[in-house]
Formats: sequence, structure tokens, C-alpha cells
Amino acid sequence: MLTQWDKIKTAQRMQEHIEAHLAEKITMTELARAGGYSPWHAARLFKEVTGKAPFEYIRQRRLSAAAKRLRDTRCKVVDVAFDFVFDSHEGFTRAFFRQFGISPSRFRKSGSAAELFLPPQLRDWYTRRQRGEIPMAEKTNLQTVFVQVLERPARKLILKRGQEADHYFAYCEEVGCEVWEELSKVSDALGEPMGLWLPEGLRAPGSSRYVQGVEVAADYSGEVPAGFEIIELPPCKMMVFQGPPFEDRDFEQAISSLWDVMASYRPQTYGFEWADDDAPRFQLRPEGYRGYIEGRPVHRL
Repeated sequence: MLTQWDKIKTAQRMQEHIEAHLAEKITMTELARAGGYSPWHAARLFKEVTGKAPFEYIRQRRLSAAAKRLRDTRCKVVDVAFDFVFDSHEGFTRAFFRQFGISPSRFRKSGSAAELFLPPQLRDWYTRRQRGEIPMAEKTNLQTVFVQVLERPARKLILKRGQEADHYFAYCEEVGCEVWEELSKVSDALGEPMGLWLPEGLRAPGSSRYVQGVEVAADYSGEVPAGFEIIELPPCKMMVFQGPPFEDRDFEQAISSLWDVMASYRPQTYGFEWADDDAPRFQLRPEGYRGYIEGRPVHRL
């Protein structure tokens, strides 16, 4: 009998095939071969894990990829339609409107922020892993985790809050995925944009625990983007964990393995203890060349 983890791995193999062939015709036979089961059984497992039938999933992923290309390039709408295996401009326009509530041409002209369809298994995995519903791996693939304690001075944080989000994917669903780009434009930032889990003392009533923001100097008096706010952060110590480089396709394992290390790490061994009320815990964008990086506040015993 298949375990839930076996079902997830089967669906993920099918997702990986879809992502690699979004711009090509995909058959159920090919998906079944990628999943390792008969077409009927593979389709049933895929829907059980993702909540969508395979070809409904493929259509939504193609439309989201097409929307991103329309937003980021000057390609003609008809060329984008054909690139993502739609038979005609009209068919593409009808499908695009059904998914996003706006035509492709108006989407491009208005700069509308469409809610793109992300592979749901990744979102669900992230949520379940944070809640502890997916247990630690019996063995970690991390050969080396670099740990250091950094002194952080008084500074300010430019951030945008969500409503109820407690992780990245929920935040994107509430606020959108353009926040990172806006934060990257902040002049005189002390570093790159971050995802952060705010302590209760820094949360506004009715706002999310997870936010995105970028740090600036304590005396920063520059522009704050519309819809964002700026708050003060006191001096603190951060224990920063950095995993080894990884292949981009393995980012789930890189994050999960580092979380396993952090969950079992005892800072008391080195004269510290966790101090989650002192400052936000943060994560940097997973980049394969440098490894996954996350920091958690500490203070000396």
C-alpha cells in the first residue's frame, strides 16, 4: 500500500515533467511514465495530492507562465499563445480571461498583478513542514552547516504586512509576489530583501506574523514605497545558519534539511539561548550557489 509520502513523490515527479515541458504537448501516457504508474492510477494519485486533474493543472500552469511572459517581455500575445501550446489567439484569450478575469492585452497594458498559479504541492509541503506535519528526515543530506553569531545594530525595517500569513506562500497569496521587487529598489538598503517572522511585539493588530522587508540604517530618512511602512529594530544578536550549495531543483530538501538542523540545535552549548522576542527571525531567498540561509535571534546566557 502506498504511503502518503510515496503519493507525494509520485505527483512531484509528474509535476517536474510538466514544468520541464510546459511549452510542449504533454500526454497522459508521458505523465504516467514519469509517475511510474498506469495512466488511470497516475491521474488519480495526482489529483489526490494536488487537488487538480492533470490537464486542469497543466492549463493553469501554462496560463500563469504565459501571464508572466506577457508581464516581463514585449512578445506578441499571439506568439505567447502558440508558445504555450494554445491552438489559436481566440482560444488563449478565452482561457486567460476565465483564469484571471482580464484579457491578455488588457493585462499587459494595465500592469495588473494577476494571481499566478504556483505548483500547489510546493506550497502545501512548505506549510505542512513548518507545522511539523512532515517529520524530520531520518538522515540529512547536509554535510556542513556554517553557523555564526552576528551583532546587529539598531536599524529600521521597511516592510509590507499581510493579514494572516505565517509563511512565504500564504503571504504571496495575500499580498502578491511583487513585494520583493519593490524592496529591491530601496536605495541605501543594508542588505537584500528578506522574509521575516515577526515577534508579537512588532506585529500590528490584525496583521500577519510573516512579512517581507529590507533593513535600512537607523537614521534612514529616504522614501518608503507606497503601501509599505517603516519600523525600528533594536540592537540584537542573530545566530545565522547557512547550508551548502544545492541544485535549484533540490531547494525543498535544502530548506527542510536546514530546518531539521535548527530544530535540534542547542545554542546553550555555545553560551546562547533563543531570543525570539528580541527581533524577527529571517530567511533569505534560496539561492543554490550559496545555500539556504536563515537567522534566529539569540542572547547570551
